[in-house]
Amino acid sequence: MIINKTEIAAGENKVLKLNVSKLPSGTEIDIFAHVYRSKKPGPTILILGGLHGDEINGVEIVRKSINEKLFSKLKCGNVIAIPLLNVYGFINFSRDLPDGKDINRSFPGNSKGSLASRVAKQLTQHILPLVDFGIDFHTGGRSIHNVPQIRIDANSPESLSLAQVFDSPFIVKSKVIPRSLRKECSKLKIPMLVFEGGESLRIHKESVKVGVQGIKNILAHNKMISEDMSTDNDNVLINKSHWIRANYAGIFKPQVEAGEFVTKGRILGIISTPFDTRIKKIKARKDGYIFGINNNPVINQGDALFHIGM
Repeated sequence: MIINKTEIAAGENKVLKLNVSKLPSGTEIDIFAHVYRSKKPGPTILILGGLHGDEINGVEIVRKSINEKLFSKLKCGNVIAIPLLNVYGFINFSRDLPDGKDINRSFPGNSKGSLASRVAKQLTQHILPLVDFGIDFHTGGRSIHNVPQIRIDANSPESLSLAQVFDSPFIVKSKVIPRSLRKECSKLKIPMLVFEGGESLRIHKESVKVGVQGIKNILAHNKMISEDMSTDNDNVLINKSHWIRANYAGIFKPQVEAGEFVTKGRILGIISTPFDTRIKKIKARKDGYIFGINNNPVINQGDALFHIGM
């Protein structure tokens, strides 16, 4: 295996640096790729965190897996683990890069394009050609808490099978977004699972636990490690979903928990204002599972409050 002119022999483990650019101060910015190779042939798996710089749970899941030496003694195959792709966003508490662009809307990338495009190009050029399948770890966006879930391409039976092996509480069929990593992998016929758990700029222990165990399940299923698989979750399959948005601005207080099954007409939350006693009730339009919920206590009209799937 050769990555960016560096050879990694069978049975060898190496940490490689893929240079992206520099800070204005001149400090080099590198992507660190931890490469683990067994002496026996098998699949090559990409384990990726921090594509969005403020989604810390994903970074922690990959970091913890490396720290626990989960990949150090593979029985077969290879693992490429990248704990943090978006170094710029990470150090600035930001989803995006300093130019305001999203790496996950910049694939396949361009070595002479925007900063986001250059980061995407490093992954597309040096890593993806070696990969058989992968797991891309994310969290909910600003103040949105996602129940641990795997998002898959509805048209990919391979992704569904892998998602069931991963064993998250929810499996969500979702559209592939243009110029995303998952779209690029789809073009290259690489099944790519997208894990979502917790919210940005917060460590959620349960999401980290599910994420690390999911990696173990994938490795054990492919006989890359000797540990047993876990089957703790029901793997609720979400075929379609919708957001319930705020019709009123004010102080938002949920009346249900993330992960709950709710029936049509159930009161999900209430909205009030600091200046009067009127309360607006938010009700479920259909039966379904709440797999995403807004934790922001102050909301504006149009804000997404509950992500409900069925």
